Amino acid sequence: MKRSNIAILTIVIILIIDQISKIYIKTHLNYGEGFDILGLSWAKIHFVENEGMAFGMSFGGLTGKYILSIFRIIMTGFLIYILYNLIKQNEPKSLIVFFSLVIAGAIGNSIDGLFYGIIFSESHYHGGIATMFPPEGGYGSFLTGKVVDMLYFPMVDTVLPEWFPIWGGERFEFFRPVFNIADSAITVGVVLILLFNRQFFLSDGQKKINQSSPIPDPLDI
Repeated sequence: MKRSNIAILTIVIILIIDQISKIYIKTHLNYGEGFDILGLSWAKIHFVENEGMAFGMSFGGLTGKYILSIFRIIMTGFLIYILYNLIKQNEPKSLIVFFSLVIAGAIGNSIDGLFYGIIFSESHYHGGIATMFPPEGGYGSFLTGKVVDMLYFPMVDTVLPEWFPIWGGERFEFFRPVFNIADSAITVGVVLILLFNRQFFLSDGQKKINQSSPIPDPLDI
């Protein structure tokens, strides 16, 4: 399969999964509501929203929201430009896939920030399930949508013993952030690039040295 088709297919698949999951959660759950995944207490669906940064972080109120949305658009365009050059240079297919995961995640969260304020009504804690394309209009405007998060994995939730330095007696939870498919795609893409395509970050001279013992492309094995 052509590298360009691999990139497009990867991005489209991730975007479809990401947006379907967000739309379903937004239109079926109250804010803060959720349930266990497959009955597991450490794997949950938990609906929250944030102003646009990964893993539930926020930045600077309404002005920060505008800045963040515009920055995300610029950064996504820059990433697409890099991907275009990677394809032209016939870089390994694995690098194309992994980089496409990062771009798909960036686009997925950008869609929320750009359009969700227009197309959804507000979500509330009780009796406030959002509707799509409400007749009275959405809860915000262009660039002010909130990113929908729902994946929550509190694998460790305990109180640290009193003898523990500094934080003794305090509650400790791992993993606390709530995130989404787009966040996951970005994280997985970056980790896989670091594991299998480290030469992407090397200088031209270092790349020539490494060509004597190249790392096999996992998609060509």
